[in-house]
Amino acid sequence: MKPMPTPKLAPLELVRAQTRRRFLQHCMTGMGAMALAQLLQERGLAADPPPGGVMSGAAGLGPHFAPKAKNLIYLFMSGGPSHLDLFDFKPELQRRDGQQVPESLVKNIRLAQIGKEAALLGTRYAFRQYGGAGVWLSELLPHLQTIVDEVCFVQGFYSEAFNHDPATIFMNTGAQLAGRPAMGSWFSYGLGSESKDLPAFVVLMTGVGQPLTHSAWGSGFLPTLHQGVQLRSGGDPVLFVNDPPGLGREQRRQSLDALGDLNRMRYDLLGDPEIQTRIAAYEMAYRMQTSVPEAMDLSREPAAMHALYGTTPGRSSFANNCLLARRLVERGVRFVQLYHRGWDHHGGPDGNLVFDLKKRCLETDQACVALVQDLKQRGLLDTTLVVWGGEFGRTPMMQGALKPNEIGRDHHPHGYTIWLAGGGIRPGTVYGGTDEFGFYAVDKKLHVHDLHATILHQFGLDHTRLTYRFQGRDFRLTDVHGEVVRELLA
Repeated sequence: MKPMPTPKLAPLELVRAQTRRRFLQHCMTGMGAMALAQLLQERGLAADPPPGGVMSGAAGLGPHFAPKAKNLIYLFMSGGPSHLDLFDFKPELQRRDGQQVPESLVKNIRLAQIGKEAALLGTRYAFRQYGGAGVWLSELLPHLQTIVDEVCFVQGFYSEAFNHDPATIFMNTGAQLAGRPAMGSWFSYGLGSESKDLPAFVVLMTGVGQPLTHSAWGSGFLPTLHQGVQLRSGGDPVLFVNDPPGLGREQRRQSLDALGDLNRMRYDLLGDPEIQTRIAAYEMAYRMQTSVPEAMDLSREPAAMHALYGTTPGRSSFANNCLLARRLVERGVRFVQLYHRGWDHHGGPDGNLVFDLKKRCLETDQACVALVQDLKQRGLLDTTLVVWGGEFGRTPMMQGALKPNEIGRDHHPHGYTIWLAGGGIRPGTVYGGTDEFGFYAVDKKLHVHDLHATILHQFGLDHTRLTYRFQGRDFRLTDVHGEVVRELLA
């Protein structure tokens, strides 16, 4: 007698058989924990959030240990600022200006656009030392000169990518290929949000030049709830969140409630976590219709604050975005990313070290310093980490020609400068250094993954434990590398 065949379930029946288990799994971990906990709390069915209004992270972990910081403002100078003309003064480079670069420096590397026979180029700007640590700074940064004792300059920083797109993605996601979560997305996933009315991760952009893609602030394989929300300084602050013409707020609330009920029924059937993301996104968009315009209304700031930042009311600018960043942090946004484009100075009319580098510094120097000063006077600098830097620096060799509108430098990831302030970072210090030409990081070298590990540490996150399983392996922001650099910590 033949055994009875095992009955085969139709695909929909198979889904239904697994739905309850998957529902409970997603409610205990992943994005469902955040979205469901928030909705239950609003309906009076869950306990209040922890003290301070901080919602637990989507991973259900929260901090692994006591954090030093709770908010981050990342000032990303897109295009690659020249460390040799701003931070890293090299007397030997000045002495050998115009000579051919030593073969020993370039024989084992690839250069983006110039040949290995290029001439060395000393800076055309005056440098002086400032602060207790004797930090060398260019005349192009007169405002930064006044707060060097608040800042940690990392001069032995290095990356691996020498072209813009992979280098930018690497700095923001820890990987050179698109598809990984941005650092702000990891913050949202690991720590959640401090505000129910604003996203955990916000992006603001100014300047022109090298294009930026969504990959730099996307959520990658994390649930899309954690992607960066781009706000605009002019027009509607966020696209596609306003009510359609003729639809009032009460009608909008009723339609969202009905849509939410339908989506929850669908989630109960399929267990797809992106359905929970959709529910949370609709709710957040509804709240942002009132919270975002209020947060971005710079007319509420006194005239003295506009003078401090150098803002231009009614016009999009990096200064405006710095002031907005402080306002967003005050309202509970955990990670604010400011991109300012236009630092790609190869030489020529599209970007040079005389006219265009000066313009970028005029656009950013005062506002960056004002942000640090403003946070400090409000008692926010201790818990807010400010990071300044680009995707790479520039070569010690010249690109273009020795004319004011043609002189430039090529891409250079092997050693350059970033700076940090607040958030428990040791102030008034210089960490690491480059060789006598400013070419290679040679002293206390600090890699991109080391920076990410150290930043996460300040927020109470162990970079080796903040992981997400995708396609059969556990991923993390620092890949399989990275060390917390404790000499940077106060």
